[in-house]
Amino acid sequence: MKTNAMRILESLSISYTVHTYEWDEEHLDALHASEAAGLDKECVYKTIVMMNSDKELFVFCLPAEFSVSLKKARAVTNSKDIDLLPLSELQKYTGYIRGGCSPLGMKKHYPTFISELAELEETIYVSAGQRGMQLSLKPDDLLKATNGTYADFI
Repeated sequence: MKTNAMRILESLSISYTVHTYEWDEEHLDALHASEAAGLDKECVYKTIVMMNSDKELFVFCLPAEFSVSLKKARAVTNSKDIDLLPLSELQKYTGYIRGGCSPLGMKKHYPTFISELAELEETIYVSAGQRGMQLSLKPDDLLKATNGTYADFI
């Protein structure tokens, strides 16, 4: 089954590989996904969606074991205040659910920031937009496909 993320990559002639794994409703985080799929946790990137006080949304892609620094997120987005988008609103704004949120193929395009740590990796893994599916691709290809920016926000 093809996801919107896969269709976007194909439309841009970006090569990727799909990695499937058994997911567990109790453990939907990227660290568990890396373990279940047998992937290097340093190369598995989670997608975090945040909203600022002006109701603008921003997407952050970062290694599974790290967290977004609110101070740095405010700086890179030029926001006075920023916080996590409530999980109850994730699907409404992105079309995705927790454990299957891809930085690609959201309902709308939101400014996307990819951790500058990705530049150190040959390949990274991001959600394919469905639980139990990861995509491997080159960081620069993800940057191109999301029209993103490398940034320091960890």
